[in-house]
Parts: sequence; C-alpha cells; structure tokens
Amino acid sequence: MGWDRATPFTIDLQVGAEDIDGLGHANNAVYVTWLERCAWRHSQRLGLDLVEYRRLDRAMAVVRHEIDYLAAAYEGDELQLATWIVDWDQRLKMTRHFQLKRPSDNTTLLRAQTTFVCIELSTGKPKRMPAEFIEGYGPAIQIPESAKI
Repeated sequence: MGWDRATPFTIDLQVGAEDIDGLGHANNAVYVTWLERCAWRHSQRLGLDLVEYRRLDRAMAVVRHEIDYLAAAYEGDELQLATWIVDWDQRLKMTRHFQLKRPSDNTTLLRAQTTFVCIELSTGKPKRMPAEFIEGYGPAIQIPESAKI
C-alpha cells in the first residue's frame, strides 16, 4: 500500500453522502471524526477501551491536531486510514501520526499528527498515565528511524 511507516493499524472507510459538503467533497470536519475513530479502534485493539478508561479514571484527550489535506475524497470513495503511535513520554503526552489513502489510485489524501494528554476523567485535569496505559500503549510505539541511536 505504500504507507509512510511500517506496520500500521488500519481501518476501512467509505465516504457517504452525509460526509459531502457544498463543495462536493468530504467536509474537512469529517476527517477529524475519522481520525478519532481510527485512534479509538487502535486503543481498543490494545485493550484500552472506554470501559477500561472509566475503570482507571483516566483517558487520553486530544490537545492538538495538525492536518495536511492533500487531496479530496468524494462520495463513494473507499479509503484506508492508518495510524501509528510515534512518541510518548510515559507520563502525560502521546503523539499519533495518521495517513489516509485511496487504494484505487494509491493517493494519499491526508497526513495528520495528533497530540494527546492523559487526564483524570473525574476532574478533567492532566494526570500521569497509569501502569495499564504504559503496558497497553507501550508495545505499539514506533520510534522514528531518525530518533534511534
């Protein structure tokens, strides 16, 4: 598929009529919901679902999205969205990269980076990641080649 990084977690998407805006392509806000869906499914695959978040009174909350819209998606397009966890401090912050592709022509439609901060659900305030987050997310971390020593 030609992903930017090895071993992505991917989800399949299909652009529906409800995703299309007045300009005839997928609305930019829809892409953000796709990023969230992909991140959640990856977290669930790693054993960290909403039930576990509530049990631990912790969650990874978005504090920043950086999105490069490279090409438009249209109604009926079948897409694949990939994510990788590329950085974390094992305390508060975690960063995911995303890449959205249209397999029919192998076009990358979007590249994004999202920064998350661990919060305590009961207060909404930043709080150190619990051991369960370290154990769950840790094996999925992909250190960029340029950062390896």
